[in-house]
Amino acid sequence: MGSYKIGMFFTRKFKSHEAQPPPDVKEAFAKFTQGGGGGGGVGATTTTTTTTSQKMTAEQLLQFLIEIQGESDAKIGEAEQIIGHIMQTRHHIAKFTRHTLTLDDFHHYLFSEDLNSSIKSQVHQDMSAPLSHYYIYTGHNSYLTGNQLSSDSSDVPIIKALKKGVRVIELDIWPSSSKTDINVLHGRTLTTPIKLIKCLKSIKEYAFVASPYPVVITLEDHLTPDLQAKVAEMVVETFGEMLYHPDSKVVKEFLSPEELKYRVLLSTKPPKEYLEAKGSKDTGKGSPEEEAWGTEVISLKDELQENDQSDSDGSENNLDDEDSDERDSQPRQSGAVEYKCLIGIHAKKHKGELTESLKVDVNKVGRLSLNEQALEKAATSHGSDLIRFTQRNLLRIYPKGTRVTSSNYNPLIGWMHGAQMVAFNMQVGCVFCYQVEFFFY
Repeated sequence: MGSYKIGMFFTRKFKSHEAQPPPDVKEAFAKFTQGGGGGGGVGATTTTTTTTSQKMTAEQLLQFLIEIQGESDAKIGEAEQIIGHIMQTRHHIAKFTRHTLTLDDFHHYLFSEDLNSSIKSQVHQDMSAPLSHYYIYTGHNSYLTGNQLSSDSSDVPIIKALKKGVRVIELDIWPSSSKTDINVLHGRTLTTPIKLIKCLKSIKEYAFVASPYPVVITLEDHLTPDLQAKVAEMVVETFGEMLYHPDSKVVKEFLSPEELKYRVLLSTKPPKEYLEAKGSKDTGKGSPEEEAWGTEVISLKDELQENDQSDSDGSENNLDDEDSDERDSQPRQSGAVEYKCLIGIHAKKHKGELTESLKVDVNKVGRLSLNEQALEKAATSHGSDLIRFTQRNLLRIYPKGTRVTSSNYNPLIGWMHGAQMVAFNMQVGCVFCYQVEFFFY
């Protein structure tokens, strides 16, 4: 109940909508304000009662922290700081100078994550297994503010995603118009570009606001070797010691989330495999895997011509993002060595048949990408292969190319078959978005 003076003649009382303290909270408050604590903890006696005149001092709060909360290292200064914070946030009257807690203040403290460290969100699972043993909160085209065809590219959606706890950020990197810098945009559409360096700086600033566990940056790379070297320089300068450097060229087993705390990993296809994937395309022929899987990034004209009939086409939009790269037709050298050495999670190259792509190599691990349609078909015909593959490797699922409005799909099929990275468009809220958010809450 709060009292407020109206004009000069009367006072009006307003009922508080805050939940009332339950009996056990009242009992604890009475115990430490009357008897000063001790004597077996809360529940040891039922003779204590609470009155509105009772106040809890910093010394009494300290006793509560030590005896009930188990904070044996707590000091009087911490108790005073808690009380001071409550005074500032709950009581805004300037002349209010008391430094004690009422029952309502004490109740507020107990259920405030900002003040009561005992109830802060904590991870209770074992986080020491390889990274492939965990589901990972994953974004798709994380830089887009709206639809997949004409929206702006920005670091704002990236920041929002990281604040929600998203651990995988996807960036499509393309040469700038001058061919001297790197932009992030959805290629061959009307989306506006944003500088790669701005996205990297925002990722660094907000990467571990919501979680200490690693952030993976998946790169859909459309760059020349000289620009790949520039990306390597940007990444190293931006992230410094936060950046994970693999110990060897071949990763035999992923490290655990616990070992990768506060680290940033790059995931893309090594430059040599990019060139192999596009060799036949550069000569004017479609590669076998492209004929089998299709591409995710297709021309604007093709996007607009897609219809429901294509959803049943076995070759539509099933190739992973990295295989969709179109290189210039000029002769190419292998990618920059500096760039390749920074890839912490190698994206696997499709080998035509799904059975071949899902084979487990005991000597190395990597990441494979399938679109939602390919997953549905694989779940029907290769369910056991999918589960076996994800025991050691990472499987990423992404929306089909016809979802130009940034809509999403049912994530349960991917999760049921072990897909760790079920990539979602975070730009538009939907039932499936809330499902994913609650899944990782």
